[in-house]
Amino acid sequence: MSQVESSRAASLEGEAKQPVTGAYDLAIDAMGGDHAPESVLDGLELAAERHPKARFLLVGDESRLTPLLAKRARAAKACALRHAPDVVSGDMKPTAALRMRQSSMRVAIDAVAAGEAAGVVSAGNTGALMALGKIVVKTLPEIDRPALAAIGPSARGDVVLLDLGANIACDARNLVEFAVMGDAFARAVLGLPNPSIGLMNVGSEELKGDERVRLAADMLKVSPLAANFHGFVEGHDITSGTVDVVVTDGFTGNVALKTGEGALKLVAGLLKQVFTSSLMAKLGYLLAKPALDRLREWMDPRRYNGAVLIGLNGLLVKSHGGTDALGFAHAVDVAMDMVTHRVNDRIREGLAAMPSRNPAAPASLTTE
Repeated sequence: MSQVESSRAASLEGEAKQPVTGAYDLAIDAMGGDHAPESVLDGLELAAERHPKARFLLVGDESRLTPLLAKRARAAKACALRHAPDVVSGDMKPTAALRMRQSSMRVAIDAVAAGEAAGVVSAGNTGALMALGKIVVKTLPEIDRPALAAIGPSARGDVVLLDLGANIACDARNLVEFAVMGDAFARAVLGLPNPSIGLMNVGSEELKGDERVRLAADMLKVSPLAANFHGFVEGHDITSGTVDVVVTDGFTGNVALKTGEGALKLVAGLLKQVFTSSLMAKLGYLLAKPALDRLREWMDPRRYNGAVLIGLNGLLVKSHGGTDALGFAHAVDVAMDMVTHRVNDRIREGLAAMPSRNPAAPASLTTE
């Protein structure tokens, strides 16, 4: 522990608020991302204002971070600094990142594994972060595989989608676990008391899809989530807001995510072409500008920054590497919501009540 970190810890002894676990609420990888460490610290300056009692363990090159912190009073007050000399580059392979023991990403994740912090936020290399999370932090005992979850826009509000690529192939048990994790995530981050859950399929009819999807649906129908289980949903249901949580395998989820991102870029490009095509179109833009500004704010990708590798023994939030301060602050918001609402405890409770784990459950509802 550095001198900066020790003095920070001492200054917090008299505070009434206690972190959920360990000495810090979150460990922050200060060096991960395209614009780190400046964008990370700017984001923490915003996050510290939103969460005035939060404690952050800031991990990175102390010689670079110290003068930057001195210019950001709120972040400096909220953070303890731990030195880590190395950085995981954006193109580094996960196997190489695992061997780099003194990287900012690894030291931050080690703090979670050691129980010093409840979770970690990083804008660094996605593959390396997921590999380190699975191997160093490890999955919850009740979880077969963690899932990558995120929030997106829909016609009815925000929607949770998982898995987004952590698991390409999944069985029925995995999908049921994802449903439990998605339920806990939606309750904590979206504040929904009873989020509705849909299982992605090629059609909404009960006979559609392969055996694993139909078996997962059967298990959910007799589970504690049955009252909120909508049934099968299709791709268009994501944006229409048919359900609050969409559960699917990582292959389908990642395709849906990338397709949605591409569609948003297409619409933005077409609108730009339309409103710059003529003088009348430019005048029309001036009339429509207030509504377009509202649409732009609603669809701002920074509002949805912060994908979560959920199902680990600690919380791991991945910020987009190219995000700015506002986007990084939102990723911290997501992590803080999950810490405050004890998402992992909710997941444990939900999985313990699943029929596949109940000895009295019908044999037809097991995945063995």
